[in-house]
Amino acid sequence: MDHVTKDLLAQLDSLLAASNQSWLFGAGISFEAGIPLMWPLTQRVFERAENDGDSNDIEILRIVKNQLPDNSHIEHILSQLGDHRAIAERSKNKKVKFDNIALSVDDLDALHQRILTWIAETIRWGYKPAKSDEAPEEEKIGTQKDRIVIIDNHLAFVSALFNRSQAGIAERRRAVRLFTTNYDTLIEDALALGSFSYWDGFSGGAVAYRSHRYGDEEPNLGCRAHVIKLHGSIDWHLGEDDRVWRVRDGDLYPKQVSRVLIYPQSTKYLATQRDPFAAQFDLFRRSLGAREENVLVTCGYSFGDEHINQEMELALQRPENKTTILAFASKLNRTLERWRAYPWGKRLYIIAENGLYVGMDGPHASPTAGTRDWWTFAGVTKMLNSGAEACVL
Repeated sequence: MDHVTKDLLAQLDSLLAASNQSWLFGAGISFEAGIPLMWPLTQRVFERAENDGDSNDIEILRIVKNQLPDNSHIEHILSQLGDHRAIAERSKNKKVKFDNIALSVDDLDALHQRILTWIAETIRWGYKPAKSDEAPEEEKIGTQKDRIVIIDNHLAFVSALFNRSQAGIAERRRAVRLFTTNYDTLIEDALALGSFSYWDGFSGGAVAYRSHRYGDEEPNLGCRAHVIKLHGSIDWHLGEDDRVWRVRDGDLYPKQVSRVLIYPQSTKYLATQRDPFAAQFDLFRRSLGAREENVLVTCGYSFGDEHINQEMELALQRPENKTTILAFASKLNRTLERWRAYPWGKRLYIIAENGLYVGMDGPHASPTAGTRDWWTFAGVTKMLNSGAEACVL
């Protein structure tokens, strides 16, 4: 191994051990746990609409999907339905037509709720789509009585992050921020099972109310982690009192919980003081805008969310910004390629299957045969435990 590569791997280890760090997780970290990526999740929602929905549900979903680019998934469909609802709200008869099907605002709200329920149940119970002929494997559908979601990789990660990578660090200036676009609760569950204290913006116990509001500072409670769910969660609900509640699976209270609260689309969103999504992105924006040295690590995130990408890009291009990005990704993509060429690209480390890139430099540590798996969730865990150099030997 040449000295330049060796030095870069040492820099990577140093950044992963930084005392001021945040993580951004996407769907990729939960795939091995039995939770589908966005396109299989979309497929499963369409199956539920056809088998369990109202008579027009599947037809409406197909119409809406055909209005969108071919690579659109269920989040984009929810966005489009939200736009249709806004049109219905403004129209004279409070309806919108999908070909020959007319839906009222209430009809759209009900459809939106059914979709969110199908998403939540799929994520809570697990779903593994059938694999291709090259890698045959039968479809597995988790149910309430036979769940297929496992937590092993998440347990291993939080143990590596808080037990190993912080060895020798006497004190952290603040908790590690764990931002995630995932709706599942595996990160929170793994932290609790590992006996690592965390704050998530709620107060209470198994049933909790959202106490953090837009503009509030993060509390200094001595927690090891702050979990910040950018797109909501399968256990978030909007109650009849306009409060956001974290509710256990199956509970019948708080009274008349109106809907699962995931992804900020469609109906009746709250004022900014209570809107959880505005507050979550405010925390993300503040973390990126810190003027001291800090590190943001992405894992399982495909850079497909333009809102998040824009927040990152706007922060990093400011001259006073000192954030370093460690992007664990299978390959370079359009966003990362563009970012590499910017003046601040030297603060962008990309850990890909074909090697390590730093700005426009790289790849370093390229494999002699095949590809590296150090960009995966399990690969990141190994790196936290054993160091970057051990991952290339």
